This record gives sequence, structure tokens and C-alpha cells, in this order.
Amino acid sequence: MTHIRQLPLDELAETFPWLKSMEYTPNSMLTMGHWPELLGAVGGLAGVVLGSGEVDRGLKQLVAFVVSNASGCRYCQAHTSHGAVHQGVTLEKINAAFEFETSPLFNDAERAALRVALHAGMTPNAVDAEQMATLREHFTEKQVVEIVAVISLFGFFNRWNDTMATTLEDIPRSFAVDGISGRGWEVGKHA
Repeated sequence: MTHIRQLPLDELAETFPWLKSMEYTPNSMLTMGHWPELLGAVGGLAGVVLGSGEVDRGLKQLVAFVVSNASGCRYCQAHTSHGAVHQGVTLEKINAAFEFETSPLFNDAERAALRVALHAGMTPNAVDAEQMATLREHFTEKQVVEIVAVISLFGFFNRWNDTMATTLEDIPRSFAVDGISGRGWEVGKHA
């Protein structure tokens, strides 16, 4: 059970109409609503980081999925795997995300991005100069900034949702239990 009461969507929707335009409203946003300036800032940042730029949006969701796994945030894993499917990533590829180094489903550019995501999600951060150099072989400087922005955004979301014990919504919960089962999910514990 969440540690902080989630505000009703109707209480926030007038100020933040984009909350109603989503397939479902993340409960994390409903707790952030206690501080409207934070909700607006985080919503805007997430929209820019995930919804614009040059890096493929499906890859951004996979980066977020891998960094959330490294951080141990099941809430964000459910959201990002569900988001990846909506960006055209196959379920087979999502389920192979943790074997990206050896799976034939990933190309060298994707491997470089997911390697940095995995190591950035570790504590302490384990990204090294060689991993960043490999990333720069496949992506422009702007694209590297986009990838690190996704990792950083989910560093915030991972800490927020684990600390708040955010309740997972039905849509990503169903996806996580049915779609990415066998990846550390336990019904009743994480969803």
C-alpha cells in the first residue's frame, strides 16, 4: 500500500489535462499532485525526454526498462515494458532485454545503449569510459544526451516509486504479470 494518499484524478485534471489523455493515469503522478509544481515539472520533463528527440522511442523504453531493473523498481519495469510494446518493441525482445549482450535480437547500437543503462542503474554507478566511447560510436552527442536523460529520469522515478510504495495500476500490472513473467515478478509482492 502506498505511503502517501493518491489524489483523485478529477482533482488534478483541470490543472493537468494531459493526465486524462493517457491510456491510464500513473499513480505516481497522483501522489506528486500534492506538490503541483513538481507534477508539472516532472510531467514536462518526462514528455520531452521520452516523447521527443532523435533516439527511437522504443529504444528509450528499453533503456528505461533495463535501468529500472538494475535499480530494482518493479513499478517502473511494468510501465516501461508496457510502454515499449506501445512503441513497437516485440514481447520477444522485451523478454530478451536482460540477455542483450548475447541475444541476436539486438544490434550493436542497442547493446551499447543498454549496457550503459545497466551499469548506470547500479550503485555505485558502474559506467566506464570504454562503455561511453562505445556508445558514442553508434550515437551522436545529442543522442547520447537523450539516452543519459532517459536513465536519469528513471533514476528519479525508480526512487520515487520504490520509496512511496506506489500502487501499480491494472494495465501495466496485467502486462507485467502476463507479458514479462519470469523476470522477477511475483503476484502479490510487486503487483
